[in-house]
Amino acid sequence: MTTPVDGVDRPDGAGLRGPLVTAIHVSFYVLLATSTARYLTYHGVSGRFIVVVALIAALAALYTVTAVVARRGGVWEPWVWPVLTTWAVLVWLAPSFAWCAFPMFFLCTRAYPSRIAYPVVGVLAVLTSVAFFTFSGRTEWAVLVGPLCTGALIVMAYSQIERDGRERVRLLRQVAETRSRLAETEREAGVLAERERLAREIHDTVTQGLTSSLLRLEAAEQIWAQADPRTEERAREDVRVATGTLRENLAETRSLVHHLAAPNLESQPLDAALLAAARTHHPRAELRIVGTPIAIPAEVTHALLRITQSAVSNIARHAHAETVGVTLTYLPDAVALDIFDDGTGFEPPPAGSPSARGGYGLRAMRSRVEQLGGTFTVESAPGEGTVVAAQIPCARGTAA
Repeated sequence: MTTPVDGVDRPDGAGLRGPLVTAIHVSFYVLLATSTARYLTYHGVSGRFIVVVALIAALAALYTVTAVVARRGGVWEPWVWPVLTTWAVLVWLAPSFAWCAFPMFFLCTRAYPSRIAYPVVGVLAVLTSVAFFTFSGRTEWAVLVGPLCTGALIVMAYSQIERDGRERVRLLRQVAETRSRLAETEREAGVLAERERLAREIHDTVTQGLTSSLLRLEAAEQIWAQADPRTEERAREDVRVATGTLRENLAETRSLVHHLAAPNLESQPLDAALLAAARTHHPRAELRIVGTPIAIPAEVTHALLRITQSAVSNIARHAHAETVGVTLTYLPDAVALDIFDDGTGFEPPPAGSPSARGGYGLRAMRSRVEQLGGTFTVESAPGEGTVVAAQIPCARGTAA
């Protein structure tokens, strides 16, 4: 539970804890004991002795209960009024106990909001001034000013502390709100990045494979419609390839559902995986290796495979190419992938502009490469074929 004090939230009892508060408690008991000793020295056991001693005991007991309850985290503020009242009566009967005023000032300002504490401190300061004036035999007018000035200084100092506290709370809340907004922004960015990644995975696997299978099945249907025995075997081959591609798509889909990992990468060398991916969409695709193989991180290998799948699938669907060449080049600290075809070519769309004829695939390929710190280019023109090139940095080393 918290107690709001003029806009500042602080835990209950927080005003009666810490080294400074311990010092205030000690000073209270020292002043109370000193005042008691002086009273007994000058007044003995005559007059109001019994009443004064009873008030001294009650004041000490109430103050102790207040301090203990506060230290244990309880609700201590209601105990302050009995403490102040008992002390005020004691000062009225024995002015020497006015020396305990300063711990009372502190106790009041820590317990209550400023709109209550400051007027009460003013009343206590006046009571203390009158007590000191009486204590001096009504001859020292200067003692009227001391407690009033001290009370005013305490009020001013505590007022500044409260303002600093409110500002600190405001800044802490602002920081917390900023952190919350930042966390929400990061979460949204993570969701968008994951959606983008899933879109690339689905595009590069299921969508490409289904498109390739559909083209082969449509071609087989047209061949069978001709009722020509010489082309029947070709139609059967197209159906077999399409069936195999669909089975691979099923495996790809299951892999995406589980871990979104590229299938068969762990069981095949990179060159074999790239060639298989290319020939899935274009049976006459060729692979060439240049340079000495180096160690390639798994995420780079995954990206190279997906780029090959997507690029060759686009060639099969749109380029009508006779020749498809895939070149994998090992550099000292990078790997380059070039995919060439002699097809119809096209006018490359602006980066980041998806279209129904493969623009999204190009954007997905570019995004894969750039996320790994690489570069991606597409060179093409109508009637002049296409070259898709990607270069991705790798850690130095040789392949195992």
